[in-house]
Amino acid sequence: MRNQDTGKWGEDEAVKYLVGQGYAIVERNWKLNHLEVDIIASTGDLLVFVEVKTRKEPGTDPVMAVNRGKRQRIISAADAYLRLNGIPLDYRFDIITVIGTREKFSLDHIPEAYHPALKRINYSFKL
Repeated sequence: MRNQDTGKWGEDEAVKYLVGQGYAIVERNWKLNHLEVDIIASTGDLLVFVEVKTRKEPGTDPVMAVNRGKRQRIISAADAYLRLNGIPLDYRFDIITVIGTREKFSLDHIPEAYHPALKRINYSFKL
């Protein structure tokens, strides 16, 4: 399996898992310019932005690939999605890892894997 095929297969498995857990799939591979979210799902009144990482071989932790820069791009994409669609729902950021082959694999779902960083605002006060 090529890397692109592996990634698509992992996303397909993540979707099956989420649907089986009662989530509704809202979008797959949502893109805006250079921003992308693998899966946008909903559960109750919560919107869930899911990053899927797929690896053929165990050994390296796929969660480590969701580094600070990757998280920031997903957060920016989520912000754009919410603003463009005027969605007032609460949201969270999850990671799903899929490790193995089509014949034998493990899937791990990490709800609330990270939280958006608060923007720093400098205030000047006069006493």
